[in-house]
Amino acid sequence: MSPFNLAAINFVWLPILPMVIVAVAAIVVLLAGVRIDDSESEGLGLLTLASLGVAFVFTLGIVGQYGIAFAGAISIDSFSAFFQLVILIAAMFTVMMSLDYAAENHIPGAEYYSLLLFSVLGMMLMATAGDLVVIFLGLETMSITVYVLAGMMRRNAKSNEAAIKYFLLGAFSTGFLLYGIALVYGATGTIKLGPIHDALASGALSSNPLLLLGIGLMVIGFGFKVAAVPFHMWTPDVYEGAPTPVTAFMAVGVKLAAFSAFVRVFLVDFSTVGARWQTVLWVVAALTMTGGNVIAVVQTNIKRMLAYSAIAHAGYLLLGMAAGVRSGPAILYYLLGYAFTNLGAFAVVIALERRGETGNQIGDFRGLAARQPLLAGAMAIFLLSLAGVPPLAGFVGKFYIFSEALQQGYVGLVIIAVLNSVISAYYYFYVLVAMYMQEGGLEVERLSSRPALVAAIGLAALATILIGVYPQPYMASAANAFHSASGAEGIHTAAFEP
Repeated sequence: MSPFNLAAINFVWLPILPMVIVAVAAIVVLLAGVRIDDSESEGLGLLTLASLGVAFVFTLGIVGQYGIAFAGAISIDSFSAFFQLVILIAAMFTVMMSLDYAAENHIPGAEYYSLLLFSVLGMMLMATAGDLVVIFLGLETMSITVYVLAGMMRRNAKSNEAAIKYFLLGAFSTGFLLYGIALVYGATGTIKLGPIHDALASGALSSNPLLLLGIGLMVIGFGFKVAAVPFHMWTPDVYEGAPTPVTAFMAVGVKLAAFSAFVRVFLVDFSTVGARWQTVLWVVAALTMTGGNVIAVVQTNIKRMLAYSAIAHAGYLLLGMAAGVRSGPAILYYLLGYAFTNLGAFAVVIALERRGETGNQIGDFRGLAARQPLLAGAMAIFLLSLAGVPPLAGFVGKFYIFSEALQQGYVGLVIIAVLNSVISAYYYFYVLVAMYMQEGGLEVERLSSRPALVAAIGLAALATILIGVYPQPYMASAANAFHSASGAEGIHTAAFEP
């Protein structure tokens, strides 16, 4: 028998250890849950949470490292680490929300937590991708698992409808993205992001019809994933029908993964042909902000309201992308604050939900401040942050993005954004009025029996306040992350090459 060959263990594997941990954990959770009853799946949730925590610790080791791995398929930089860390945080919050929810609603624990981990794997792969095919593989790994997660409540017609709608429209949008990748490859002769950047920097391809059509189709593909108008049709129905922890995960995790690839490809590698796509994003941003906020005003279901709110916030982020490279750090900072704010808001929605009574109507929040003042206070923090009220994270994020856009001369688009922020205040404050100035609503079950959910709400509220009150370290981290991506082409580290 030949001895074990240690040469197979190469440093190239170290940067992808977090993804390896998540993948192994997904398989272990699935196998461990074969003989566990759906109503006793809390142990699987705790195992999932621990695995995500270990992956988070290993991801911290990537911060400050630069290079490529697997012949340029994987980019090692602070940009990928930033997004992987926030994605892992979103996944951990989702698990904390799910511990009691999954058991109470008889959601199969093994499948649920395993699919959640596989979707995290796809998201992390998108964040660290170094070529267009890896982005596509990460996108499909994430999407297919989220399609199934949306329909995990098998006996719920709305959950089944959400899964089918998301699958059909998602598969359709995937074709646009893949065809766009093929056309960009045809124009540049490569799928690697670094060489694509170099090929476009020469200026010879700036008017190439294959390239321009490919970029347009990729905008459509990414536009669907970030829920931009007019590619948003799936969002309200899917958010309403999916299990609420999955809705929170889609609102935050999917958006983080999509924007990680969107920002890297367009603001870094397609930046030299920005004049060809920035006008398109200007129009899409204006439509997305306006469409999301105006339709949210008439919603009575809070999950649908938060869905249209998520659409509107995608518009604010697209405003930053339309403004160009200088807005990159502001976009990353905005996504960080957005993640905690939305996770907290959906956690409060879960606190009101109960079997037999969904608790998803805005009217169910009436009088919440009298019955559960701390819960109402946390929801007030999240809604005020989403509305852009200082000094919370949402206000500071909007301030950074709007300021950069103004400096780049996008005065008209910023005026549209400010007017939309005023419109959004109406439906956010409508929920506040219901909680503090009206009577009735649902009684909240004892929160002391759901410590993980309470911890998720408390941590999200604390983060929303800290990121807004003390933004300097978070903005510095966002700037460092974005600049590491924009300079990655010239900072390859041989230690990561196989």
